[in-house]
Amino acid sequence: MGLTNHSVGIRAVDSGLEIKKQSPDDLVIAIAGNPNVGKSTVFNNLTGMNQHTGNWPGKTVTNAQGYCSTRDHSYVMVDIPGTYSLMAHSAEEEVARNFICFGEPDATIVVCDATCLERNLNLVLQTIEISKNVLVCVNLMDEAKRKKIRVDLEALSEQLGVPVVGTVAQKKKSLGGLLNALDALVDGAAAVQPRQVRYTDEIEAAIQMVEPVLAAKMGNQINTRWLSLKLLDYDQSLIGEVNHYLGADIREDTEVAAVLDEAREYLEQNGIPLEKLKDRIVCALVTEAEEISRGVVHYHQNTYNATDRKIDRVLTSKWAGYPIMIGLLAVIFWLTITGANYPSKLIGDGLFWIQDQLTALFHYWGAPEWLHGMLVLGVYRVLAWVVSVMLPPMAIFFPLFTLLEDAGYLPRVAYNLDKPFKRCCACGKQALTMCMGFGCNAAGIVGCRIIDSPRERLIAMITNNFVPCNGRFPTLISIITMFFIGVQGGMFDSVLSALLLTLVILLGIFMTFAVSKLLSKTILKGVPSSFTLELPPYRKPQIGKVIVRSIFDRTLFVLGRAAAVAAPAGLIIWLMANITVGDMSVLNHCAAFLDPFARLLGLDGVILIAFILGFPANEIVVPIIIMAYLAQGSIIEMDSLMEMKQLFVDHGWTWITAVSTMLFSLMHWPCSTTMLTIRKETGSWKWTAAAFLIPTLIGMAACFLFTMVARLFI
Repeated sequence: MGLTNHSVGIRAVDSGLEIKKQSPDDLVIAIAGNPNVGKSTVFNNLTGMNQHTGNWPGKTVTNAQGYCSTRDHSYVMVDIPGTYSLMAHSAEEEVARNFICFGEPDATIVVCDATCLERNLNLVLQTIEISKNVLVCVNLMDEAKRKKIRVDLEALSEQLGVPVVGTVAQKKKSLGGLLNALDALVDGAAAVQPRQVRYTDEIEAAIQMVEPVLAAKMGNQINTRWLSLKLLDYDQSLIGEVNHYLGADIREDTEVAAVLDEAREYLEQNGIPLEKLKDRIVCALVTEAEEISRGVVHYHQNTYNATDRKIDRVLTSKWAGYPIMIGLLAVIFWLTITGANYPSKLIGDGLFWIQDQLTALFHYWGAPEWLHGMLVLGVYRVLAWVVSVMLPPMAIFFPLFTLLEDAGYLPRVAYNLDKPFKRCCACGKQALTMCMGFGCNAAGIVGCRIIDSPRERLIAMITNNFVPCNGRFPTLISIITMFFIGVQGGMFDSVLSALLLTLVILLGIFMTFAVSKLLSKTILKGVPSSFTLELPPYRKPQIGKVIVRSIFDRTLFVLGRAAAVAAPAGLIIWLMANITVGDMSVLNHCAAFLDPFARLLGLDGVILIAFILGFPANEIVVPIIIMAYLAQGSIIEMDSLMEMKQLFVDHGWTWITAVSTMLFSLMHWPCSTTMLTIRKETGSWKWTAAAFLIPTLIGMAACFLFTMVARLFI
């Protein structure tokens, strides 16, 4: 356990976050900023690999802490979640606000984007209202230069009254000036006189009425001008945090309550009722940011952002935006399908070679066959299958997805899909969580944290399973290839396979819209919320960092979760396949029991039991089907798709069976990893059950209707 502020005689961070210091003399620095300004790049290049991550207490929001030092000081850097404002609406924004306001960092670095400084100044102005120890880092100076934007850093520092440093965070050398300025700030050597935001005369008069009373009661505990404004505005979430920080409800003080009532009555009499006060405050901040920006940012009016706007006219247009999205989706699937085949086979060969060595080792030790079967043919073989099938597609798909994100395209996808989601009374941000679900539905569920409204967050979680993760791709691709394209292989077949897969995905997206609409009109009624959607400038992706981040932060994380649930599943599957009752295994008895119901859905009992046993990991559905048809005691792999197709046809498969299996693969219960993630994110078994039942019932209904209609025409 690291040292906390308590243990070194400093007040503990009231956000609840434990600051892990390497030395009692370490200074705590918050790194804040809007999303997409390079804040995490600044953090990573300052701290290198000397960092660790965790969750904020009571929140499923990740925090990162790292360490760096200069000749004068050593620092604990805390990378707080990106936020546009300290007027928080989401869990991430609340965490950022609470740490800046009540965490008592020794200084706060606010990272800004030099190419859109005016928007970023909103957060800067709110931060310097709270704390004097603020350092403004104007990042992406190279991007600004490329766009012929010049930021007068000296004039900006004079306007804000705090130190300002320009950086190119990707180049570590440019961060030396930032650390020098930080040293000067914490030593008191920097000239600091933060600009005071000027509100309307009525609001300023109300502040002057409240502030003297608060100053007399609290002294230097908190910035009383800022607190006066927040008490007048009455942000319930913020007031709760203020009360926790102070250890008492400040509004219960009779003198404070009286002066607040007096100030609010004054505002009401002057045409500013409580419901309009926040708008006036925001308007003052925006006006101030615009005024500062006008004096320090210089650019050529005709050429500024011209290239980005030309590209956006195509990518976000009504007619070209959707076809381009679908085309890119098809290309990504084609690259994933084609690129994953060879590494998947190599990894599989390597892992199954290890299995052969384990088998030889068990025989050498004279271990009983049942033990060898349980541990090697059960647990290890399923793990090997999951790793060999999941790892290559994820290692391709996640970096491709992240490259689009890094280049600035994914926000355009959210922009294009915002209107369709609003028509479904859902949130446009659901487009981003839906995209994350293509790689892994569990990752998509975690991504739902970006949605502010609890109602819309639940809709996104419940419907995320309608987009297939890469664990379902092998089943869909195999069936498409065997029954609708042919197994000859070649460039044309792989392209056609990707196109048909894309059509299946589009059906899943359509179901996402339809079920979102249904939920919004029934159990989750409500009005769709608005949100701030940033269209960041297009940038050249950092390919090396993207690949590393995707593999470690996403691919291996998801793979680890899948492996953790696949191992016990392997044991259960082996036991069911090897314990016999009469002349049949338990597995085949279960399949025979389910067969009448499964046939109503266009499936058979073996297919349905395979989906049930594939609950821990969708990758093992097809291997279980093969195992049950061949009455084998362990999961096996067919040598070719032609051989697999013949096996399926011999057991009664038709094109109706193939389509029904694809429909059920697209629309059925989430895997165990996703279910556990939903339970963790919602904290509710009720909504976890809903996320299980809703796609399952819809999938069964779709299969039943398709089967009934198809049988009428054959």
